Order: sequence, then C-alpha cells, then structure tokens
Amino acid sequence: MILPAAPSPAAETSPATALAHARRVVVKIGSSLLIDHATRAVARDWLASLAGDIAALRQQGREVIVVSSGAVALGRGRLNSAPGRLQDKQAAAAVGQTLLMHAWEEALAPHGLITAQILLTRDDTERRRRWLNARATVEALLAHGVVPVVNENDTVATEEIRYGDNDRLAARAAQLARADLLILLSDVDGLYTADPRRNPEARHLPLVETLDPEILSMATGPNTTAGVGAGGMATKLAAAQIARSAGCATVIASGLTPHPLKAVAEGARATLITAPATPLAAWKQWIAGSMAPGGALTLDEGAVHALKSGKSLLPSGIASVSGAFEKGDSLRLLDPSGAVVGVGLAAYPADEIALIRGRHSDEIETLLGYRGPSVVIHRDDLVLETR
Repeated sequence: MILPAAPSPAAETSPATALAHARRVVVKIGSSLLIDHATRAVARDWLASLAGDIAALRQQGREVIVVSSGAVALGRGRLNSAPGRLQDKQAAAAVGQTLLMHAWEEALAPHGLITAQILLTRDDTERRRRWLNARATVEALLAHGVVPVVNENDTVATEEIRYGDNDRLAARAAQLARADLLILLSDVDGLYTADPRRNPEARHLPLVETLDPEILSMATGPNTTAGVGAGGMATKLAAAQIARSAGCATVIASGLTPHPLKAVAEGARATLITAPATPLAAWKQWIAGSMAPGGALTLDEGAVHALKSGKSLLPSGIASVSGAFEKGDSLRLLDPSGAVVGVGLAAYPADEIALIRGRHSDEIETLLGYRGPSVVIHRDDLVLETR
C-alpha cells in the first residue's frame, strides 16, 4: 500500500485523518485498560485486539511505539501487596515488568512482530546526551521493524526523577522519537466541556486547535472507580502540550472497546489536538533557540557548500575545533572567514572530533577505536543561518 504524501498540520481536521496521515505513531495504554479489574491480571482478549490494530498499522508502512502502563499493578497482584512505601512500589514494578513484557510478546508474536522493552526515567529525556542515546536506540529498533514498548523505570526511579504519570512519559517518548501522532487511549472518548460522568450537558470537542486556559480548565482528574492508574484528563492535556511543542498532534480516544485504533481510523468519536508544525520543524526550532552553544567548528568551503545543499557535516570538512563540549552539545558552525553558518548538535565530544577532523568517515573506527556515526552533525540536527 502506498501512503499519501504527508499533509500540512492544517490538513488534519479529525482523529481519523490524523491517523491516516501519520508515519510514526506513539500509542499510550493506561493500567485501567490493560488490567482486568476483576482478576487483576492482563486483559488478554482486549490486548490481542489492540495488537491486531498495531499489526495493521505496521502492514500499512507505519511505525508504532507503545507506551504501556501496568507493571506496578501486575506486580502488586503477583505479590498480593497493597500500595505502600516507594521501595514496595519499586519491588512490584520489578516483578510486574516481566509479566507486562510477556503479555506484549504473547499478543504481538502471532502477527510476526518483535517487541523490545525500553525503560526510561525523566533524566533520559531531559539530559541531552542521554536523550540522544535513547533516540538512537529507538531509531535502530524501528529500522529493524521492532515495536518498542516503553515504560517508566519504576524499579529505580525516585520521586525526584519520576514523570509521575505515563501520559507525560508518552509525550516525551513522542518528542524523543519525533512522532507525528500521539494516541492516548482513555476511559472516555475525548475531551468534553465538563466531566460527562457527572454532567449530562457536557459537550464533546472533536477538534482542538489551541490549548488556551479555557480548554485546559475543562480537564478533570482520574477515574477513581478503576482502582489502578494515576492519570486523568488534566495529565492528558499536559501531555498534549508537550507533544504539540514538538510538532506532534494528539488524539484522545476511548480504549474501552476492542480494536480501539481501528475504531479511530473508522471515525469513532475522539478528540484531535493539532500541532502547529511538523516534528522536524519543531525540533530544529528547539535546536536554534533553546541552548547556548558549547563550542564551535570551523569548516572549509566544501563543507559549507554541502550543508547549504542539505547534506550532513562530515569530519573531512572540519578545519578546526574550539571549546570543551560533550556529545549532544550545541555547536556554532563557522565558515573560513569566521562567519556563523549555522548551529547543530554534536555526535561526538570535542576531543574525538579533534582526532577525526579532516579525515574520511571510513577512518573513524580506526582513529577512535569504535564504530560511531559517519557524520559529526546530522542534517536533521542542524539549523542554518537564513541571512
């Protein structure tokens, strides 16, 4: 199946069209959906239906990343323990992670899909070097056709480095992966002007194009009757804000029925929160404006021309290195006269770039002792001066 060309954000006017046009999708599943409330075990029939939806998206050429809650709830069920101290929650998470991943492997294996577990803490998505390492892992897994299953690393996370809920974790995962669409499966079918469980006059909002104070005030807390999970509409809108800043649209949809992604694709009621830019444009805007450069690279004329032609920066085009910077730091790029050409994120630290500057990419492994990226700055991590 040949997918249509990617539209502008404005072309996405419904949850179904957003899903139809998305190339890379992050799907978040909360504990209240994944866990059978009666048995406290995995709702396997529901999970099997979701796995079928994910397989269908993969067959259409789309990449899918899953953010799955449930480890703590499953671990508590296996240990027959109640919520307690932080270390008790961490122990439950350690037990529950194996149960959770087994359930995902069991659900996706009939479709020929391989799963991989990615455990993150907040530091992994807020420190540039760890961010870049995590992003590289995700990209490699997707290139191999794997479905990454992301969860918070509750076995080691303290209160100071926790996301607090998996809605925000899902948004950070979407940001890290430069996803086009974040789908938050919930126990309600989108955003309403008030809580529909309490107010029968509440009006459903199928499309949200700005997250202003009026929209944010419509959020409510978690569904306490579910007995598991910590999220609610407030955390979903907070997640949508994070995703939106990264150029990723968000769909809030019901996961209470089988095949929830298929239902969205077929026009089921849901809420689309649009993004004003593409993920790559938002990423480059962040590079250009959010960090003070940690050093500079002076380039030869050939490298300057290559960058302006849309190429990445190769080590052969670097004439000199200045500054004590690390991998992931922002660097100024200078032409031979010292004029700023652009800014980009370093794929190597300063001492290693000094060793490989002026040399061919196929010499990197010999010079550094390991096989790293063939470029010093990838074109996706590069912003050129427009003057």
